[in-house]
Amino acid sequence: MSFNKKKYEIVVIGVSAGGMQILPEILSGIKDNFPLPVIIVNHIAPSSDNYFAMLLQEKCKLKVKEADEKELIENSVIYTSPPNYHLLIESDKTFCLSVDQRINYARPSIDVLFYSASDVYKSRIISVVLTGANSDGAKGARYIKKNGGLVIVQDPATAYIEVMPQSVIDICEVDFILNPNQIAEKLNKLAEINI
Repeated sequence: MSFNKKKYEIVVIGVSAGGMQILPEILSGIKDNFPLPVIIVNHIAPSSDNYFAMLLQEKCKLKVKEADEKELIENSVIYTSPPNYHLLIESDKTFCLSVDQRINYARPSIDVLFYSASDVYKSRIISVVLTGANSDGAKGARYIKKNGGLVIVQDPATAYIEVMPQSVIDICEVDFILNPNQIAEKLNKLAEINI
């Protein structure tokens, strides 16, 4: 099935260095009738408060909140990972927060979210990897692609630090390499068939 005709159920986004600048730019372009949940893992300091979610809420048309343990994932909500917890998705489409060891030097880890989300949503997942300074998200994106999901990466030339999106390109056949404005536009278009 073409990705232009596939029904998607979730968007997962991974971002690191430069995320505080790029995510508001992208998510402000998401339409207010966007029908899918958006789950974000950002490499933030363990001592951070919920400032990140508050910052995004100022720019977004959708509700933004930190994910809670055992919370049922709802459509049209943007969820952010709490600091110092891995964020996983369970088979019943609820969140699980974990303090397991760091992956790729990070907790939360993008790969952890991507693997667990792919196991639940299979081919009905859209993944996005943005600016960052390590390879977290690359293996997870490859796993999503293997399961039939969609992989979008920020054009490394537009990234604050190009290592993370480039790492995905190096090991995975990505579907789209886009600049930030194009990412919001593409997400809106992919979600239109769900409305």
